[in-house]
Amino acid sequence: MNELPRVDLNPTICRRLLIAYLIERLPRPNNPALEEITGWPRRTIQDVIAKGLPGHGTRVEFVQQGVRNNDGYYALQDWGSIDKGWVCQHLADIARVLELAPEQIPSPEK
Repeated sequence: MNELPRVDLNPTICRRLLIAYLIERLPRPNNPALEEITGWPRRTIQDVIAKGLPGHGTRVEFVQQGVRNNDGYYALQDWGSIDKGWVCQHLADIARVLELAPEQIPSPEK
């Protein structure tokens, strides 16, 4: 099996790539679910979604469920300039840069 060459990535960009991937991959990607997988604080995740992803043309919407403002989950509407295939292919590198165990991250669907 041919392995991909190791790539050096910027952690800030990796956070954005991973959050976009998780929002699309998880069944109900809300803040607690994203916090559990990444171990990051709520504010970091919110900043990536509100400020980091829009800079790439990535569109994320919050799907409200219930009466409370935080009842619901995120839905990825558009990857923007981010190449989903590249992200899926480099999940191990992204995990390494962010100091996450690759097994913490759900595998891409085949």
